[in-house]
Amino acid sequence: IPGSMHCRTSAKCIGLFSLKRGMLFPRESSSREIKELNGLWNFRADHSLNRNLGFEQAWYKSRLAESGPVIDMPVPASYNDITQDPRLRDFIGWVWYEREVLVPSGWVSEETRVVLRVGSAHYYSVVWVNGIKVMEHEGGHLPFEAEIVEVLRNNPGGACRITIAVNNTLTLQTLPPGTIQHIDDPTRYPADYVVQNTNFDFFNYAGLHRPVMLYTTPKAYVDDITVLTTFADNIGLLSYQVSVLGSPNPTVTVTLSDKDGCCVASSTGPSGVIKVTDANLWWPYLMHENPGYLYSMGVSWAAFIVVLDVYALPVGIRTVQVTNTQFLINNKPFYFHGVNKHEDADIRGKGLDWPLMVKDFNLLKWLGANSFRTSHYPYAEEIMQMADRHGIVVIDECPGVGIKDIRSFGNASLSHHLAVMDELVRRDKNHASVVMWSVANEPAAEMPPAGFYFKTLMAHTKSLDPTRPVTFITDSNFARDKGAPYVDVICVNSYFSWYHDPGHLEVIPFQLNTQFENWYGKYQKPIIQSEYGADVVPGLHTDPPMMFTEEYQKMVLQNYHDVFDRKRKEYVIGELIWNFADFMTAQTVTRVVGNKKGIFSRQRHPKAGAFLLRERYWRLANETGLLPVGARYP
Repeated sequence: IPGSMHCRTSAKCIGLFSLKRGMLFPRESSSREIKELNGLWNFRADHSLNRNLGFEQAWYKSRLAESGPVIDMPVPASYNDITQDPRLRDFIGWVWYEREVLVPSGWVSEETRVVLRVGSAHYYSVVWVNGIKVMEHEGGHLPFEAEIVEVLRNNPGGACRITIAVNNTLTLQTLPPGTIQHIDDPTRYPADYVVQNTNFDFFNYAGLHRPVMLYTTPKAYVDDITVLTTFADNIGLLSYQVSVLGSPNPTVTVTLSDKDGCCVASSTGPSGVIKVTDANLWWPYLMHENPGYLYSMGVSWAAFIVVLDVYALPVGIRTVQVTNTQFLINNKPFYFHGVNKHEDADIRGKGLDWPLMVKDFNLLKWLGANSFRTSHYPYAEEIMQMADRHGIVVIDECPGVGIKDIRSFGNASLSHHLAVMDELVRRDKNHASVVMWSVANEPAAEMPPAGFYFKTLMAHTKSLDPTRPVTFITDSNFARDKGAPYVDVICVNSYFSWYHDPGHLEVIPFQLNTQFENWYGKYQKPIIQSEYGADVVPGLHTDPPMMFTEEYQKMVLQNYHDVFDRKRKEYVIGELIWNFADFMTAQTVTRVVGNKKGIFSRQRHPKAGAFLLRERYWRLANETGLLPVGARYP
């Protein structure tokens, strides 16, 4: 494993400064400031044979340029597609980032905390400030933080040199898992040839994918907030729990303001229930004339009537419930007509990109889609916030994709998986858009250890959040799937007439109907078709339809839709197309510059399937009787 032994001394290495408590999204307030560190960083990949030269030479102890050449690297972004160097595109091992910033003098005081936050780094990270290690983190796609004010005080000039080493190596115990293959055959391969093998179908982009920032709080501060909502008649009820650290007996005040900034209710104390008369509920897109309604929960704490910390949390009032045939939001049946997505785009890879994010949400609403799944990892917090505001329902999935090897069901893997769910629920628990947790995608659920593994994992997730249903996405045989007994909703992936009976559209009605009957007959639980689709090369046409043409994708979709329309009257509660947009994969003979199952190209240009889905999704909104009066295509 390239360079992995330096810090993989335990299942989870945590630095002395690392924070393991709340994970509130940084927001400016009268008591908090933010300094974003996005932009150009110094960068170097460690091309040494063991990928460990950076640790052996302690690159973090001085400026990165002093130990060798550096290049510009934008943050946030994946590093793979930024340069013209093919070695970097497919690099496995440690890369090094560095940024020097000046910290305002007012921040370095006895009454202020300064926190360094990394939004996401794939996959294993070690972070130093001014040469002092402040934290390590295992896992991509989720944020991690360290309090660094003590380090800053040792450098009174205000200079702050941040060094982050990131390793994208995947093992049987990581999420997603992978294996490292060493090939020793000098007649066929170069010396010391190493290959990273994975069991997932998207490119292993790496780097600092989300914003890096410094932010401040008072020494005693609001650390975490948990909000649970329900309603009765026109009264909204918000149960809240506030954690304040650094003060033994804080005086906590909670106020709830509407969209116009008017206070509608308030409470005192670190926990309680707020009642809102004539509450505006949070409704999904196309289910109400005012979808995505959010209140602002202002939380402050004071000592001797002096307010010391203020934090504002967006809150939506809504309920979620599952029966054996329905998914209910606010006591009304909800039908998922949406998409699967990827954080993926040209050049930037999985890096957060505001124009792309806004474009994608505009396309979702143009489609009439009301939902998406974060396949196959947690998306950026900014995306979740957009979903809250626009009323787009989210199935929130952890990076448990590609669990195919029986060794990935061992205790070390399970321990890490449980920790990842801790981090995911802690980060996303207050998002109104999140209605269900998904703990894995297409694992080898027929293997003997899978039963205990998923029983434990789902029970743990429900203990973290008893208000949302839990699922995983399966492509296993219904009679042998050992994880399915523990889910609340059956989510099934199938690609009839594509991976099975390719080219034979006539089999879809029979095989899809049988699939649904088998799953519902055994489990009596509602079912979502969580993936279906076909690859399309944009602009390729034939008649009669052939695979990879736009006509073939349309026929696949239409045949699936005919069965959906029959079964949604019984127990099918959703359909999520694979995929929203084309995305990059590893190079294989089955992929033509990536996966082409998107209804949009990677550049977000619509294929014929997009127009077919647009017509269908708007019709579904009308037929369910939930479309607001006068609503039509945007």
